[in-house]
Amino acid sequence: KMRHGSVFGNNTAPLLAFTPCAMSNTVSSWSQYASLKFVSFPVQTVFKSSKVIPVMIMGKVLSGTKYPLMQYFEAFLITVGVAVFSLASKASDKESTTDTKGFLLLLLYITFDSFTSQWQNKVYSKYGKQNIDPYQMMLGVNCSAIVITSLTLIYSGELPKVYEFFQTNPAVLQYNIITAITSASGQLCIYYTIKEFGPIVFTIIMTTRQMLSITISSILFGHTMSPASLFGAAIVFGVIFFQIRKKYIAKSSPRV
Repeated sequence: KMRHGSVFGNNTAPLLAFTPCAMSNTVSSWSQYASLKFVSFPVQTVFKSSKVIPVMIMGKVLSGTKYPLMQYFEAFLITVGVAVFSLASKASDKESTTDTKGFLLLLLYITFDSFTSQWQNKVYSKYGKQNIDPYQMMLGVNCSAIVITSLTLIYSGELPKVYEFFQTNPAVLQYNIITAITSASGQLCIYYTIKEFGPIVFTIIMTTRQMLSITISSILFGHTMSPASLFGAAIVFGVIFFQIRKKYIAKSSPRV
């Protein structure tokens, strides 16, 4: 019996099935990192919490998924909270350059990131969840991403620049390796948490992590957080925790 993730095991999906989400994941990652040149990390972190509406829209477009009106209202509140936080941060944080280009990059990130998760769900539905486990999904997406990014570097002529950059800054390789290891380990922890403890616990952990990221960033890099910024963040995380609590109550309620 083959272990999970060994080659492709019982995976029935062709490699091309993972290519669209690999491409969107590559674009979303690039735009996410590029946006940090123009927006502060706290703005980016809370902005990423507004992915609810894009994910809902993408789900409707790709799979025809329908959502209750209350869920749209909650998504609207999250968007309002993000807008308040972002605008307040722009006014109060004079050291960080929060401009239009940064917000456009964040919108690009959210759009493609929403597509990624919805496409993965579509692959699971089309080929059967019993035939594709998360490890195989991770392998398929990463294999496609390697091909896409390598071809992009070759076509754009930037591959020699990358090599030159690593030669000039050898310490960067160390940071890249550390980032790769922690990123891969993080994904494995995510899959394990969802499998063993369920999505509710995982969502609480991720929400807490985002709040902790904002706090640490503000302390380390001196990002000013005005009362309006805190109010916007409170709206976002308040709605998120309300959603978590609602799902927990629904799950805990005895079925009739």
